[in-house]
Amino acid sequence: MAVELILGGARSGKSSLAEELAKKTGLDVIYIATAQAKDDEMQNRILQHKLRRPAHWQLVEEPLDLSAVLKNNAKAGSLLLVDCLTIWLSNILLQPNWQQLLNKEKKELLELLPTIASPTILVGNETGLGVVPMGELSRNFVDENGWLHQDLAKICDRVIFTVAGLPTVLKGEEL
Repeated sequence: MAVELILGGARSGKSSLAEELAKKTGLDVIYIATAQAKDDEMQNRILQHKLRRPAHWQLVEEPLDLSAVLKNNAKAGSLLLVDCLTIWLSNILLQPNWQQLLNKEKKELLELLPTIASPTILVGNETGLGVVPMGELSRNFVDENGWLHQDLAKICDRVIFTVAGLPTVLKGEEL
C-alpha cells in the first residue's frame, strides 16, 4: 500500500493538498486528527478543518496512540489521513515520560506503516528551516520533528514539500 508524507510550513497548503489527494482516490476516508481543543485558538483551527472536510468522512480523534488508531482503522477500500504529525509529536513531548513514550510510539509507527492495509497520507510541519530555538523544549521539538520526518521519508512511497500552496515532490511519483 502507498504511504505519503506531506510536509510544509504553517499555512503552506499541506492539509488542503492531503485532503484533495484523499478525495481523488474515491476511497472512504478516515481522518485521524491529533489536535486537542484546549483553548479558543485551537478550537477555531479545528473548526476550520472540520468545515473544509466532506461531512461523510469518518473522524477519529487521537492525540497520542497513533499506531493503534492506524492499525484499528486500516481496511480495504479506505484511506487513512493523519493530520498532523507535528501536533502528535507536541502532545507526546508534553508528557512526563516523553522520551520513553516517543521511542515506543515512533518505533511502532515506523514498523506499522510499511505493512498497513490502507493507503495512508501523513501531514506534518517542517520546522527545521528557521533559527535554532532558545528553549530546551523547543530545541527538543525541532530535533525530534526533524528525525521523525527523516525516518518517515525513508519508508514513504512519496514525500511532498508544500510552500505557498505549491507542492514539490521530493520522492516518488509526480502529482
